[in-house]
Amino acid sequence: MSRLRILLADDHKMFAEGLESLLRDEFDCVDRVEDGRALVEAALRLNPDVILVDISMPVLNGFDAVREIKESGSKAKIIFLTMHGDKSLIAEAFSCGASGYVLKQSAGEELITAITDVSVGKTYITSLISQEPWSSGKRSGHRMKLTPRQIEVLKLIAEGKTMKEVASRLGISNRTAESHKYEMMSELGLETTAELVHYAIKLGLIAL
Repeated sequence: MSRLRILLADDHKMFAEGLESLLRDEFDCVDRVEDGRALVEAALRLNPDVILVDISMPVLNGFDAVREIKESGSKAKIIFLTMHGDKSLIAEAFSCGASGYVLKQSAGEELITAITDVSVGKTYITSLISQEPWSSGKRSGHRMKLTPRQIEVLKLIAEGKTMKEVASRLGISNRTAESHKYEMMSELGLETTAELVHYAIKLGLIAL
């Protein structure tokens, strides 16, 4: 039986190198990339069996990268390997096409099992988080209440763009951009731009 081909995506070089060392006895690590755009390109070029991806990455976050990969028709199984244990993020991971979710602190103990499980069609959620209905694919959490356009606006705000810059980047009026911002704040129960930025970081829309 041929060995599973693994693609790694993590912008923390030392962690990724350690991960590759951990996996190489069991699997073929076909490439290691450090940003979401490079991940999409590598996934389409190399056609791996399993992709290990962090949520917070430069250029394109893990969620958006995985959506692009899945929309391209890739059959690769996706495991999010992250430090974030928030339930809304787990729900988002599975809603965009993941088969597994592993916390980095337990990677050494769980990752080989997770890869093996997802490769045969199973779902794997780290043992550090009790299994709950989010694994069924039902959408939940505040992120799910935002429209795609609002998420674009939120990401640009979190990157430090002014509302004028947001409007210009998205090809909308300043008034529309401001409207999206305040609708989000109302929807999420937030009162300041700083709270909105903190929320974007929590969702992994930008890398710390």
